[in-house]
Amino acid sequence: MLKPFKTIEEQIEILESRGLTIEDKSAAEQFLLENNYYRISGYSLTLRTNDIFHEGATFDNIIDIYNFDHNLRHILLKYTEMIEVKLKSIFAYKFSEKYGATGYLNPNNFTDQVKHQEIILKAEKLKIQRLPHEAYLKHFINDLQENVPLWAYVDLFSISDISLLYKISSDIIKKSIVPAFNIEEPKYKLLENFMHSITILRNLCAHDSRIYNRLFEQKPKLSSKEKELLLVKEDGNVDNEHLFSFILIMKRLLNQTQFESMLVEIASLNQKINFVNMAYYGFPNDWQNLLLTTRNKLGES
Repeated sequence: MLKPFKTIEEQIEILESRGLTIEDKSAAEQFLLENNYYRISGYSLTLRTNDIFHEGATFDNIIDIYNFDHNLRHILLKYTEMIEVKLKSIFAYKFSEKYGATGYLNPNNFTDQVKHQEIILKAEKLKIQRLPHEAYLKHFINDLQENVPLWAYVDLFSISDISLLYKISSDIIKKSIVPAFNIEEPKYKLLENFMHSITILRNLCAHDSRIYNRLFEQKPKLSSKEKELLLVKEDGNVDNEHLFSFILIMKRLLNQTQFESMLVEIASLNQKINFVNMAYYGFPNDWQNLLLTTRNKLGES
């Protein structure tokens, strides 16, 4: 049986009946109208047990959590895009160095020809769509009448595409790339896992999905030193299901300046909206200092 439609006024009544304090009903009604009752319900989970709100919980608390998560996603999106650009650039350089400017078109240079064909066909469709609007594509295709070299073509790949191209590249290519991401050559397969994790995080942020108190099914592969920084759950196991695990791998994938800038932005946001408990993102106490003082050798087992 489908649930009946509820007006904004009825939604307010339901929240109040469950113990939520709403001081400014007009502002609450506007917020619900613009952000969707069911969308914001996930941001109230830590303020209630089942449907009953904890004593003292207010609608402003929900707004704080919602706004914090929104702004955090924009911070994370900026830095995951830096990782994406970095992988595209280094991949294009290393791959072209070995196979030439258009070697990416040869399926024999990859370990999975079917997956390679899927990625290239997708990029070719995008190339046709962008051709009327992109000067660099017009230059190679219309003016020079030649295939687009990989260092320019790479812009047509999504973060998922470039991650998969890395995965189906030869071990020689993979090993030439990983040192730039603070990964030792023998552990080159780690970058596959890391980029899969970053792709998931990037897509959640880009589509404005909730990160607050989210349990991630995809868990980054962390070293023993990295796991030492994680919170410990009641059952004694480390908590590698929340955002903080992703922050740890971003520590390796970003350069030092970028990573420290990201930490400053997150800390500044937390100071601005200090109601939000960072433990719901898996962050330990004194997380900023922990991450800054353990700058080196986190990748060691």
